[in-house]
Amino acid sequence: MKGLYKDRRFHFILSANILSSIGSGITMIAVPWLLVSRVHGGSLFGYITILMTAVNFFITPLIGHLIDRYSRKKILLIGEIIGFFIVLLFAVQGILGIKFQVWHYIVLYGSGSFYYNLFYPAIFAFNQEIFDKSVYRPLNGAMEIQGQLSSVAAGALAAILMTKVDLHWLLLFDAFTYISAFLLFLKIPYQRRVHTGQKIKFWLKITEGYRYIHRKPALFLYLTASLMPFIGVMVTNYVFPVYLKEVLHVSASIYGMQSMVYGIGAVAAGVVVPILAFKRGNEFSITVTIFVYAAAISAVILIKSIPLYFILTILLAFGNAGTRVARNAYMMEKVPNDVMGRVDSLFRLIGLGLRLILLSVFTGLSIQNNISFSFYILSFLLAASFVIILFINRMDNKQAIDITTT
Repeated sequence: MKGLYKDRRFHFILSANILSSIGSGITMIAVPWLLVSRVHGGSLFGYITILMTAVNFFITPLIGHLIDRYSRKKILLIGEIIGFFIVLLFAVQGILGIKFQVWHYIVLYGSGSFYYNLFYPAIFAFNQEIFDKSVYRPLNGAMEIQGQLSSVAAGALAAILMTKVDLHWLLLFDAFTYISAFLLFLKIPYQRRVHTGQKIKFWLKITEGYRYIHRKPALFLYLTASLMPFIGVMVTNYVFPVYLKEVLHVSASIYGMQSMVYGIGAVAAGVVVPILAFKRGNEFSITVTIFVYAAAISAVILIKSIPLYFILTILLAFGNAGTRVARNAYMMEKVPNDVMGRVDSLFRLIGLGLRLILLSVFTGLSIQNNISFSFYILSFLLAASFVIILFINRMDNKQAIDITTT
């Protein structure tokens, strides 16, 4: 663990992530709020989110193939430079006095969504490739802490700046963080692992993740169930702005503060869960954190007080971030690096498919002014996931006992 914290590659990765996460985080807080604040903005934002989720659904298998086929470092660099040019272009338009229209917001939100869909699986496979297996748990814990501290900073800055600074200045800052992250990734020494073997047709390569996990049904079910808190967070990125605006009737600063408060719980998970996983295992940690998330999302509908809402936000953050820390370490230990991009993309594809369905339902509920019902649906899904995790853990423990007694 000490070796990890002295590793210059680790420092470059954390620094790059912090910068790009803060910049893109502010933009991805500001743009949804600007959309929701328009007339019929809740349904409009829902349709835009559905559209971008559908686009990401179709390109995710290709992204997984590219991550396993080409240099992960080059993919990260390309993502940063594309993000830089897109937000810089819009920032310059705003500085020149061109008024932002709905299509500007759609492109900004869409490009940010695409960036996340490329960046996170690439950095996940990149970290597994360059670091030793012995540091996977503290590595994922540190990455979670970094990501959530960045969210805290982004939320705090958004809460302060959204009502005082025009969007184009936020975009200019975002462009600066992208190019800074690009330069930091550029400095990381990297030698791509070349996986030798017979030539395989493109379609077989792109479906290798499915074929690998198809041979391990229990692992597939376990990783799918443990993905549900993350899916919950992704769909509530749509639900919460609408819920806060239309049900709790709060201001933009409260919405910005939610991201900051969320970071507190997530940072706590980044510290606590690696220790818990070291003592009790990744499976136990996943069970605990999914339970916390399921309980918190079930209680949201009962809360009308902002302070209590923020307490639940902390619990939601702890549950989601803690599950992700333990799940990432679990995946790194179970899945070979040469197929990690495609296996990871398979679960991202499943997640996107579920998000597409849920967002369609939730947008319909928003149009009918029943956005609160979304939390009942999420509560049921998370409870079911918790039961599945418990069942598989019990089955694995029983098999382990049978093996040791025979």
